[in-house]
Amino acid sequence: MYSIIKTNSDNKAFQQLVIELDKELAIRDGDEHAFYDQFNKITTIKHVIVVFEKEIAVGCGALKEYDTNTMEIKRMYVPLDKRGKGIASMILKVLESWAKEMGYSKCILETGVNQPEAIGLYKKNLFTVIPNYGQYTGIENSVCFEKVL
Repeated sequence: MYSIIKTNSDNKAFQQLVIELDKELAIRDGDEHAFYDQFNKITTIKHVIVVFEKEIAVGCGALKEYDTNTMEIKRMYVPLDKRGKGIASMILKVLESWAKEMGYSKCILETGVNQPEAIGLYKKNLFTVIPNYGQYTGIENSVCFEKVL
């Protein structure tokens, strides 16, 4: 059984999961990791969820306001040994619901072409590919998605 907490980026379990995420992304992104890393600082994220299995953190995700109608989904992560159990889809659903509760009408996100599992996850959860936005415009290794809530 899983429990989910809503918190912020000060949460220690979230911070530890992000360290694991960044290690994985450094390998997947290779030489481009520094470019992506600059957009993934967590010091001021106000809307974070952490999923626990008993007392162990097994997943996280965050929301960051992109504009007055749109939340950007950030820092999605489930450790490798916990994947394939529906945790990431659960995280997405909670983030979407939270964004909608706060009055936002859309969620957007960016992932990399070297993350085929993430691309599959977002498509499975009815996110659609959109032109790259913001800092990802023109970046060939980025894939951007949106979902109207």
